[in-house]
Amino acid sequence: MTSPTPNVKNFDLNDDILDELEATLSADRLGTYLTATGGERAEAVRLYTWNTAVSAAFYGPLQALEIALRNAMNRELASVYGQTWYDSGKAGLDSGCLARVEQTKQGLRKDKYPDNAPHVIASLSFGFWVSLLGPGGYIDWKTKTKANYEMTLWRPALRRAFPHAASISRKNVHTPLNFLRTFRNRIAHHEPIFTRHLEKDYQNILEIAAWIAPHKRAWIEAHSRVPEILATPRDADNLKF
Repeated sequence: MTSPTPNVKNFDLNDDILDELEATLSADRLGTYLTATGGERAEAVRLYTWNTAVSAAFYGPLQALEIALRNAMNRELASVYGQTWYDSGKAGLDSGCLARVEQTKQGLRKDKYPDNAPHVIASLSFGFWVSLLGPGGYIDWKTKTKANYEMTLWRPALRRAFPHAASISRKNVHTPLNFLRTFRNRIAHHEPIFTRHLEKDYQNILEIAAWIAPHKRAWIEAHSRVPEILATPRDADNLKF
C-alpha cells in the first residue's frame, strides 16, 4: 500500500524522518549543512531543502543565458570563419578546445547523430564557450606555441556577440562568465551553493544576458523564481522545490 504524500506545510521533521533523510543523503553530504547549523539536524535539513530550491530556481536563468551566449558566439564566429569555424586553423583554437570538439563529434557519431555544425554547436559545453573568451592555451605543447584568442577570436568576431555592452573587454566578459561556469557546475553536481553571494550570481546572469539581448534579460526576470527563493528564510519549514 502506497503511503500518502505528506503535506509540506505540516511536514514534521521528527527523529525517525531525520534518521532516514540522513541515511539517504549520506552523512558526508549532510555534514556541510550540519556544520553551518551548529549540528542541529532539523535545521540542516531545512537548509538543504532551501539549497535545493534555490538551485532549481537558478536552472532556468542559467539555461537561458547559456543558449543565448552559445548562439551569439557561434553566429559571430561563423560570420568570420564559416559554419565549421571550430575546424578552421585560422580560428587558432588551442589543443584543449580542439580535443573537446573531437570528443563531441565522436559522441555524436556514437549516438548515431550527424557530426555537422548544428549538432556540434548544440553539444559543446558551457565551459567550452566560456573558454573561448579566455586568453587561450597551448596550440602545440612541444613547441610551446600558444593561442591568442584576443587576436583570432575576440577582436574579429566575439566582441560583436555582446552588442549592448559599452566598451567591454574580453577579460571583463570572461571573468563573470567563468564564475558562473563554476556556479553552474556546482548546481549540476548537487553541491552546496548557499555560501555563495547568490544575489551577485543572479545579477551577473542578468547583466550578461542584457549585453547580448536586453529583451532576453527582461524575459528571464519576468519568469525567474530566484528573487522569491532568495527572499525566503533558509530555515523555512514549508518550502517547495
